Amino acid sequence: MEAKATTKFVRYTPRKVNQVLALIRNKKVEKAFEILSFLPKSAAVLVKKVLKSATANAVKLEDYSGLKVKEAWVGNGPILKRMRAGSKGRSMPIKKRTVHLTIVVTDGSVSAEKIKKKAVKNEIEVKKAE
Repeated sequence: MEAKATTKFVRYTPRKVNQVLALIRNKKVEKAFEILSFLPKSAAVLVKKVLKSATANAVKLEDYSGLKVKEAWVGNGPILKRMRAGSKGRSMPIKKRTVHLTIVVTDGSVSAEKIKKKAVKNEIEVKKAE
């Protein structure tokens, strides 16, 4: 079973959030929380909140010990464009970036789609063998 949590329009840059996500992808949830609690990056707080929400969304599971971070990605949100005073009366642009963050956790069980694909693949192999 999979559980997903998303947050949108958060004022972090996508590159900095992606650096944190790279550390927790394909890790067990307990290990990911441990990594995030000792990470000295400000984006770790945001990622930790979203990961906590994703594990809470897996309410049908009785045991959280088997959960694993299946996917974690960050997308660009809208860019807030501001101006700052520059030299000789000019204005200099400032881009305040935002992100959309998504984390998917899974308990590692085989999904129904994978079972269906495997059955179809086996049928094709049987037909080829005949």
